[in-house]
Amino acid sequence: MDAATTEHPDAAGVSPAPHRPRRAPSPCSPEARSRTRPTASRNRSRRSVAGAPGPHRGPPPSRPLEFFASGGRTTPHRQAPLARSGAVLHTPRTPKSLKRAAIAATAAVLGGTALVAAPAHAAPGSPVTSVNALASLSAKQRAARQKARARAAVAYAYKQIGDPYRYGGTGPGSWDCSGLAGGAWRKAGVKLPRTTQQIYRAVHYKVSWKGAVAGDLLFFYSGRTHVGIYVGNGYMIHAPGSGRTVRKVKLNSYYKRVFAGAVHPGY
Repeated sequence: MDAATTEHPDAAGVSPAPHRPRRAPSPCSPEARSRTRPTASRNRSRRSVAGAPGPHRGPPPSRPLEFFASGGRTTPHRQAPLARSGAVLHTPRTPKSLKRAAIAATAAVLGGTALVAAPAHAAPGSPVTSVNALASLSAKQRAARQKARARAAVAYAYKQIGDPYRYGGTGPGSWDCSGLAGGAWRKAGVKLPRTTQQIYRAVHYKVSWKGAVAGDLLFFYSGRTHVGIYVGNGYMIHAPGSGRTVRKVKLNSYYKRVFAGAVHPGY
């Protein structure tokens, strides 16, 4: 018989049961959970070390506005120091001059929809810069340029008085109605389409009968098949039709009755 398996009887003459190694408890058993789960007193003792404050369980500490303006990235000179409680001790402020410059730049980008306020310490008579004022200045410049072009167109139309009418004529020497209107404004630096209907559609600045000024183009009849150049004081220059010549005529009740619209070129 092998010595490793020999059983020795005890004093009572009873052989002891063979030794069996104890199995480890299952991880899901209550005994294993009780062994691996730390108690509350143990957790408290771990957290309270020499009176040090425990982990922060409240809301996250507040951050300066520069943190969110920079997309979550704070630079060393912008980051405000934080106390242990999470309160902001100091937040850098932007100088007023930089704020005014930022407002002015934003107003310029918006294209005239915002005004730039004057500083509070500005003198009562000091000028206030605004985008609307700049836009109005450009509008005045465009209006002055249009008037100069209109004068040139009217002057050229006067020089064509007496030229014969020719269907499809665009000058020089002979004209039809739309050829004369286009030629006069072309001399003033403005290119217009060829036919009367195309000219009316292309020029977006429309005017009324009473609102017409020198240089405006007046259209007549239901299909806008005729056009003349208004020269002021109730007169226009036009090429009337076959067998006639370019002439200056009075805008009487007949022309008012067949009037079909007017445009303001060159603006």
